[in-house]
Amino acid sequence: MDFVEPAYGRRSLADVMPAVAAALGARCGTPPSGLELPPAAAYVVFLVDGLGARLLERHADAAPYLAGLLAESAPGTAGVPSTTATSLTSLGTGLPPGAHGLVGFTARVPGTDRLLNHLAWDADVDPLEWQPHPTAYAALAASGVDVTVVNKREFRGSGLTVASSRGGTWVDADKVGERIAAAVAASSTRPSVTYLYDGDLDWTGHRYGVASGQWLQQLAMVDAEAEQLREALPADRRLVVVADHGMVDSPAASRVDVDDHAELTDGVALLGGEARFRHLYCRRGAVDDVLTTWRAFLGERAEVLTRADAVARGWFGPVDSSVAPRLGDVVVACRGDHAVFSSERFRYETTLVGLHGSLTADEMLIPIVVG
Repeated sequence: MDFVEPAYGRRSLADVMPAVAAALGARCGTPPSGLELPPAAAYVVFLVDGLGARLLERHADAAPYLAGLLAESAPGTAGVPSTTATSLTSLGTGLPPGAHGLVGFTARVPGTDRLLNHLAWDADVDPLEWQPHPTAYAALAASGVDVTVVNKREFRGSGLTVASSRGGTWVDADKVGERIAAAVAASSTRPSVTYLYDGDLDWTGHRYGVASGQWLQQLAMVDAEAEQLREALPADRRLVVVADHGMVDSPAASRVDVDDHAELTDGVALLGGEARFRHLYCRRGAVDDVLTTWRAFLGERAEVLTRADAVARGWFGPVDSSVAPRLGDVVVACRGDHAVFSSERFRYETTLVGLHGSLTADEMLIPIVVG
């Protein structure tokens, strides 16, 4: 299965807010060359976690509203890795991962032997230092745009929220009705941008898989939510629906547990990332041996590259010097439905059915649709 390269500067998730700003007549970063949105005085940006464009096309009958919008536009791409913390921060900052620094589900804290889990965070890591760039929301607010972030109560003030979404007025909203009502109210101000998030489809995919009846039912509910939101908004306000990544199901036969293969841990000081996109932090002098061993073991199941080669391919966009040590000395991007686990280090991950993080079309291609 061929990889999809991230479309930074053209039609990636990091380009959505600069495109929205341009449509409002404001400025936030550099307007992308491949994403032009219709002018409006108020925009609602609705991110559905886990709603890959290929999944939406494949199951159009379960989501006729969103599939109809997708049929009228080209998909965009997530960044690399195609995972929630990375993507939400790209959306919220307008920057690729190599600039904002949230380079995976987990990444090494430079100078330590610890991983930072970007979803759970760590009290010892200041999100304002870890991600010091102003967000797109802050830039828009500074230019006179009213910015509102609508999200679950539990996410208020979290490390990821501060890193990715600071700069707007926060509104607590756990339920669909709360989200829709909050978005409609916030968008009455002009000019304005309202961002809202729904993570239920992603949770369902991880728990049951994207081939499950549960996932299809949740997709239908998300489709209804998007359509109801559009109907609740006055005609002169625009709705943009995007996703942070897609998902693939990984069966038992396609899984590798590094703890069952001693050669895969030789020379590896720390295993990071996630099952579909691993960061391997190597012991001094061991990079070449780790690269050779992992390439030989995984073969066509994954693309195994040094950090320098992955950066040269543009996977992370331009990489800041402070961010480079957070990337693995070796990175492992899985192909097909393959995945690399560690039952000792990340036991919970082994219980998941649906996964994401790599560069396949099912994970990388996302809807960027206007309603």
